[in-house]
Amino acid sequence: MHTISAKLLVIDDDDAVRTSLVVYLEDAGFCVLEAANGSLGLQMFELEQPDLVICDLGTLQPEGLELIRRIIEHGSDIPVIVISAAGVMSDAVEALRMGAADYLAKPLDDLAMLEHSVRRALDRARLRQENRRYRERLETTNRELQASLSLLQEDQNAGRHVQMNMLPETPWWADGYQFAHQIIPSLYLSGDFVDYFRVDDRRIAFYLADVSGHGASSAFVTVLLKFMTTRLLYESRRHRSRPLPEFHPSDVLAHINRGLINCRLGKHVTMLGGVIDESTGKLTYSIGGHLPLPVFYSDGQARYLEGRGLPVGLFEEATYEDHELQLPEAFSLSLFSDGILDLLPGDTLKQKEAALPQLVAEAGGTLEGLHRVFGLANLREMPDDIALLVLSRKGA
Repeated sequence: MHTISAKLLVIDDDDAVRTSLVVYLEDAGFCVLEAANGSLGLQMFELEQPDLVICDLGTLQPEGLELIRRIIEHGSDIPVIVISAAGVMSDAVEALRMGAADYLAKPLDDLAMLEHSVRRALDRARLRQENRRYRERLETTNRELQASLSLLQEDQNAGRHVQMNMLPETPWWADGYQFAHQIIPSLYLSGDFVDYFRVDDRRIAFYLADVSGHGASSAFVTVLLKFMTTRLLYESRRHRSRPLPEFHPSDVLAHINRGLINCRLGKHVTMLGGVIDESTGKLTYSIGGHLPLPVFYSDGQARYLEGRGLPVGLFEEATYEDHELQLPEAFSLSLFSDGILDLLPGDTLKQKEAALPQLVAEAGGTLEGLHRVFGLANLREMPDDIALLVLSRKGA
């Protein structure tokens, strides 16, 4: 329902007709302006900017069609209702083609038809204006969204660059031991992380971590893990004149557990960390709630290593246990994040875990073989990150 705020302009050189239109429309609740000729009507249109124009095609100075053309050009969203005698039907058709909202023939015996035409034209104009404003808001929102996406992409690129630079070289050799890894993120950034490094001239440390969740928040925790382990390594090397302390994996997991809880990030990590003592050929490792367990491959046989433990960063009272394994001359040890379970055959976790050692044996315990067996080159979208770390020694 329209209120008096709807402003109409009636342009007609017939005083009697114009007056009757003005009186009727004012009684209908509209604010009505009037002009006796085209020149005055155009001036009032430009000055008052009415919501709708009613124009008699017979109005001169300038001619009716020219007046309608100027009004439509000046205010394309303002509807124009044309009134015309039967003798100028061709002009009425031309006015409609130019963009007039409606046409009424003289004489106007029933002014209720005019009121109906006015209200209908105002409704249509209002809908057009609302649609235009909606499109403008949508375009503005799209531009803001594109700008936000571009900024997010820049942040993601920067984060990925940082994360990739933190990863160790692959493959990497250390006195007969080879380390190789691959990380396949489900999003642009990964919550999976691997690292390996020399502790001193006789020990090599490594770990694989799987941060809860996905995306940037989980990737940030991988940066924190790198910082924590690097700082521990720095502390162990700070006093070169003293014997280096033991680098127990269980102590490292406990240290990270305390650090994550104190940070209150709402994130926890499942991980496995190990240390190889090259002087004895012994592997010491500790497990923090990580599945699947690492798969040990030697002499054509593959099996899981033993061990269990609580996730890291979840329980303040969590403790971790060290396990030892004497390494043979030739072997490989394959570590996986739990994203690999999505690629394993079977409907249950038990069935999937049973299949993994067989697939590692089929792959010959190498990263290249695992890449082939799991079809990693053909993966599309994955529900979870996948990380693989393989350490091996070929023997004499």
